[in-house]
Amino acid sequence: MKKNIPNILTMFRILLVPVFLVLIFFTTTPQGALWATIVFIVAAITDYFDGLLARRFQVISDFGKIMDPLADKILVLTALLAFATKIGYISIVIFIIIAFREIAVSILREYFKKRRIYIAANIYGKLKTLTQIIGLIFTLLFYTYTKFYEYDPGIISVINIYFWVVALLTILSGVNYFSIFLKKQ
Repeated sequence: MKKNIPNILTMFRILLVPVFLVLIFFTTTPQGALWATIVFIVAAITDYFDGLLARRFQVISDFGKIMDPLADKILVLTALLAFATKIGYISIVIFIIIAFREIAVSILREYFKKRRIYIAANIYGKLKTLTQIIGLIFTLLFYTYTKFYEYDPGIISVINIYFWVVALLTILSGVNYFSIFLKKQ
């Protein structure tokens, strides 16, 4: 049973994505914003624990290798898309940069996987993910706050600047992965 817990957490996170999507895109109430924030935070916590438990129980599965990063990407890109389109806190260019990097690295990983060459996540990819998740949680908390209380619109500029830094870090992480891929050729 212990061996299945990381994969169960990954599946749970995947199931939370459509719930988050409906709450963030289709509800306009303060309670909907609060629930979207809670669902995102729970999903982010499952990401942390599925990796921790997989390492602790020494259970790395093919399912987990594929679905864990996919679940992360879908969750993060859904939130970024909401902030770039529906909510308008960040530039759509930020979403495009991050989405392009995620798709490009995923394609390269798949290409090398077929050649039985596995590229593990490194510190740059983990830092990228951490800054994305922290920024998204803060932004969701702010979004929820704005549904209940008055706020300083200048905070939206700070959020946008933060995500430009995240986009830059995402680019650097992608360049790092491309250089690793080129060395493996």
